Amino acid sequence: METSTDGAVPADAPASSPDTADAGARHATGGRGTGAVAPASLSPSRAGDFMQCPLLYRFRVIDKLPEKPSEAATRGTLVHAVLERLFDSPAGERTAPRAKSLIPGQWERLLAAKPELAGLFADSDEQDAGEKLARWLGEAERLVERWFTLEDPTRLEPAERELFVEAQLDSGLKLRGIIDRVDVAPTGEVRIVDYKTGKAPRPEYAEGALFQMKFYALVVWRLKQVVPRRLQLVYLGSGDVLTYDPVPADLERVERKLHSLWEAIRLATETGDWRPRRTKLCGWCDHRSVCPEFGGTPPPYPLPVLPARASGTGRESGTGGESGGA
Repeated sequence: METSTDGAVPADAPASSPDTADAGARHATGGRGTGAVAPASLSPSRAGDFMQCPLLYRFRVIDKLPEKPSEAATRGTLVHAVLERLFDSPAGERTAPRAKSLIPGQWERLLAAKPELAGLFADSDEQDAGEKLARWLGEAERLVERWFTLEDPTRLEPAERELFVEAQLDSGLKLRGIIDRVDVAPTGEVRIVDYKTGKAPRPEYAEGALFQMKFYALVVWRLKQVVPRRLQLVYLGSGDVLTYDPVPADLERVERKLHSLWEAIRLATETGDWRPRRTKLCGWCDHRSVCPEFGGTPPPYPLPVLPARASGTGRESGTGGESGGA
């Protein structure tokens, strides 16, 4: 699982200004001087946003438009928290009943941190709301139980859990993210593990699923000078495990792709030209009311805009939209 970790710097800050994650306030109305910030780093989630739809990337990273919590995403956060906390127990106590017993407490912790999550189950009928929450927690229990059919936590001693990683490439591009679990064998071999509460993709879409893992592997390689031996995706929704053993050539290709992606993001940031891209995923987007593809108007762009020719490239404005699928 990966949460937003993209840093940003004020639009008028000098190039040497330090990275300040989550700087600036929400600014749905836009306008310069509102605290809007330009992208300063890239995470797997935000890279995926730009490839899916450049305008979605702008709404999330620059405008920081609010999004409603979803039952599926919140359940994923809950399950991840349970699996992380289970390793606090001695190996012999890492059982399915023990893991399920952690669910109520972790849910209370989530609610304390984000009270708005209670609205997921709000209902005019208190009994119906309670039943809805019970069903949702039951689904989380089933996902946790399924994990025990895929891995044996009594035989695992993770080197890291929920590990924040950050590396700056030679080009200056800063990559960052949060890795669910890092296992290190006695021989020093590294395995990166990511939990997914959804179902495994069909084989023809596996490469897209592995992009996040290769991103993490690149960061670890640049930080530790060690190519991870194995990348492992654990799909709790379908009970599948997808593995991939990377080699340096794989990670070099990912690095080139990320440089191209970042150049497209830089150009869109400077010109203010963020093209929407209609896909099947638009049905789940919270921002259709302000998306031109659905008759909406985006909020005023809150960053200074440079003419296309002043951006330092020979490409025309709008390249960000074309490069999203890079």
